[in-house]
Amino acid sequence: MNYSGIIFMSIDGGPYSCRSIFHPWDGMGNLRVTKEGIRLEGVSEFLLPLYVKEIESRRDNPLILQSDRNVTVNARNDLGQLTGQLTVGSEMVEAQCQRFEVRSPDGERVLFSADEKEISIGTEKLRVTGNEGVVFGHSVETSHIRAEPFQDLKLESPTRTLSLEAPRGVEVNAGVGDFKASCRKDLLLQSSEGEIFLDSTTIRLGNIPHGTAADPLHGAPGTTYPKQTVYELCVCPSGKLYLSPAEKGSTCQTTSNVCLWS
Repeated sequence: MNYSGIIFMSIDGGPYSCRSIFHPWDGMGNLRVTKEGIRLEGVSEFLLPLYVKEIESRRDNPLILQSDRNVTVNARNDLGQLTGQLTVGSEMVEAQCQRFEVRSPDGERVLFSADEKEISIGTEKLRVTGNEGVVFGHSVETSHIRAEPFQDLKLESPTRTLSLEAPRGVEVNAGVGDFKASCRKDLLLQSSEGEIFLDSTTIRLGNIPHGTAADPLHGAPGTTYPKQTVYELCVCPSGKLYLSPAEKGSTCQTTSNVCLWS
């Protein structure tokens, strides 16, 4: 193998001191110059910035970039302005760019993308495995929300209002179980143009108040009918429901005192 010498000379007012380092023509140490470029063998350290067009590992070997603090990769335009940056630190991985994308192995589908306007997830399923679920600070637009098989689906707003809106309708369906709606104050069912349709073999209304007699001829005010087993369902002008003892004729008028406090 051919070698060449590099001689370093210094003059410090005394005699000359010389040092010669020999290296092969095709490189120096772990560094080799090939037709494709420069090839490094083993572990190499760079103390100053490294400017290259492409870095490629050996075939069937991973490419490892290692630093005692962090590893930063910068991309610049023709004017030297920073257009993208990827930093891998001890506590976080930070990407700074106009748009960040994660693609499928074939490169055709965008699995995840983020920019200043929106974050898009292109996978068929988004799975959240945390015990506390997922928290949204603002509105959420989606065509389908589904729980895992044999798991409950829970939508909750601990301190504010939970709204479900759709211009063509909102459907809540429990195929093999119960549907339960509960609240501390009022439960409002409202239809501005259509109707509210209850379709079931049995409809139960619990804790409906009993009406009290308003006409002295039909009993003193405050009179109730504790032994009554059949009642008439009455409606106040405000829409409030109350029960009145069922007789041959309607008794709603005679027990309508309950409407005074509705």
